Amino acid sequence: MTAVTGRLARTRARRSVKPGTSAAWPYVLFAILAGTAVITLIPIVWMLLTALKTSSEVSADPPTWFPQTLRWANFRDAWNFAPFGRYLLNSLIMAGGIALTQVATSALAAYAFARLRFPGRDLLFYLYLGTLIIPPQVTVIPQFLIVRQLHWVDTYQGLIIPQAFTAFGVFLLRQFFRGIPFELEEAARIDGASRWACFWRIILPLSGPALAALGIFSFMFHWNNLLWPLIVSNTDRTIPIVVGLTRFQGEHGTDWQLLMAASVVATIPVLVAYFAAQRWFVQGIATSGFGGR
Repeated sequence: MTAVTGRLARTRARRSVKPGTSAAWPYVLFAILAGTAVITLIPIVWMLLTALKTSSEVSADPPTWFPQTLRWANFRDAWNFAPFGRYLLNSLIMAGGIALTQVATSALAAYAFARLRFPGRDLLFYLYLGTLIIPPQVTVIPQFLIVRQLHWVDTYQGLIIPQAFTAFGVFLLRQFFRGIPFELEEAARIDGASRWACFWRIILPLSGPALAALGIFSFMFHWNNLLWPLIVSNTDRTIPIVVGLTRFQGEHGTDWQLLMAASVVATIPVLVAYFAAQRWFVQGIATSGFGGR
């Protein structure tokens, strides 16, 4: 019985390998991915090790990888160097607010483009999608002039509202919504449900992975976004953490060990948000772009 089972297992293994495919190919692919991961992690490891060095070790020539003694006090000094807690709070409010508003506006627009029928729908969608090719630097000045006229400079609404709409999010959710069977919505409409009820009770509950993916994408991008907060924020009341990191760069030098310690702390909320929604994030990436009708 054991011999028969072994032969069946070997037969299935041979059938699972496509003709012309080397058995060593999975190991080659694994080696390539592992090497890529190591190369990607090198800057992160260097940042963490630099955060634990003394100022003399940071400026040593030639540079060294590992500190002689782990100086954990750098994290305390970096926290006290500037109102670091306020910067983190500002970043959470800004990135979280933008992520929530982008998910809300993108879901509404994507539902209209995916499920409603109106003249010029496809043309309007392609025109809206075409805004992705416009560099964000081109629209900075018009946006700032509008924000200044509204007296939103150095305010949370000035940081959040101009970034509350995204063509990428509309495209992502539209592709996912098109993969949801129309029969579910048609059955609800026959039972008397309105368009809003169909959107709220059918489409959104089935779109959790795509919504989570868009929210994480948006949160991570705007947490690290420097250009717009650098223009709009003028005081510690609204400065986010990315702009706050520039405080460690003085006129005559930079405290690199404190800057690296602050950078390590600044990455923690993003890692927490990603791992908290990792399952939804992966599902959203796997299914959002391959939708149906």
